[in-house]
Amino acid sequence: MPTTTAAAPTTESPRVAPAGLDLRGHMLAGQVIPASPLALDAARRLDERRQRALARYYVAAGSGGLAVGVHTTQFAIRDVGLYAPVLELAAETIDAELAARPRPFVKVAGVCGRTEQAVREAQTAREFGYQAGLLSLSAFRGDDDESVLAHCRRVADVLPVIGFYLQPAVGGRVFGYSFWRRFAEIENVVAIKIAPFNRYQTIDVVRAVIEAGRDDIALYTGNDDSIVTDLLTPWEFAGPDGVPVRRRIVGGLLGHWAVWTKRAVDLLAEIKAEDGVVPPCLDPSWLTRAAQITDANAALFDAANHFRGCIAGIHEVLRRQGLLAGTWCLDPEEALSPGQAAELDRVCRAYPEQTDDAFIAAHLDDWLR
Repeated sequence: MPTTTAAAPTTESPRVAPAGLDLRGHMLAGQVIPASPLALDAARRLDERRQRALARYYVAAGSGGLAVGVHTTQFAIRDVGLYAPVLELAAETIDAELAARPRPFVKVAGVCGRTEQAVREAQTAREFGYQAGLLSLSAFRGDDDESVLAHCRRVADVLPVIGFYLQPAVGGRVFGYSFWRRFAEIENVVAIKIAPFNRYQTIDVVRAVIEAGRDDIALYTGNDDSIVTDLLTPWEFAGPDGVPVRRRIVGGLLGHWAVWTKRAVDLLAEIKAEDGVVPPCLDPSWLTRAAQITDANAALFDAANHFRGCIAGIHEVLRRQGLLAGTWCLDPEEALSPGQAAELDRVCRAYPEQTDDAFIAAHLDDWLR
């Protein structure tokens, strides 16, 4: 069992990722980064065997990284002493899998709370070999921009930061263009996960990064309701000198990609292969696929019930595939909404090409070893 003791603080202020990974290059190349769920048993205790199986699945599916300790992992792991154990277990499993078949892979840790807590979590993540921190700002819902930016700088002094624009429906807050423009000036920001589920706010982030001249900050979609559209769009705004600059949202760090991950890897590879040959945004079939994936996400994330069953929906798909034993969450009240299972049945029937059930069935015994 991994230790529950947090790592000792370090005063080192890295400007490159540890373990030899070209972090910026890897993120800019565009990756599928699933947000890891939390595997629990019927007593709502950590199920180590299945937590390891999940990490093995994401590596085997070809993802370019894994985010642990994030919303999909359940923020409440911090309240029950599971933050460090889950991070350590995932890191150990990933490293063991990659030792046999080495390739670039980024381990992303969720970093939450006010500054003291966030710095402590970033230090813990570094101790376990995580190369970047996905920085949640939910604890700063009433603070002014300058206070939040000061917090971000403090955390970035400990660990390279991935900014996180989280939608208000699940605990985030609205940040304006001016916040993201100043956020983009922080040296150790390597990427931004754009997840406001709002087109206006998505544009704010893309425009801010372009106008800041930060071509080294990778843009990632977290808009699970608009995954394909985000990836297809050539975003263009004036750069610092007024000359138009075109950028792409190059990958995704997504709860949606915690399931059907192999298909997500195939999807991103297909978009990359077509870019510059036939613009995918001009092919109407891509718009159809975009709508189908959004429809599947509505069932998975329980959009009809204001996302109350979003984590349980992910668990239900993984339970049906055998990776999880049940849909248990730390909060007993967090469960599938009425009708959500039937909606999952519907989208799985309607879009079988989105699922990777056969891939999982072929490898499940090995991942559960």
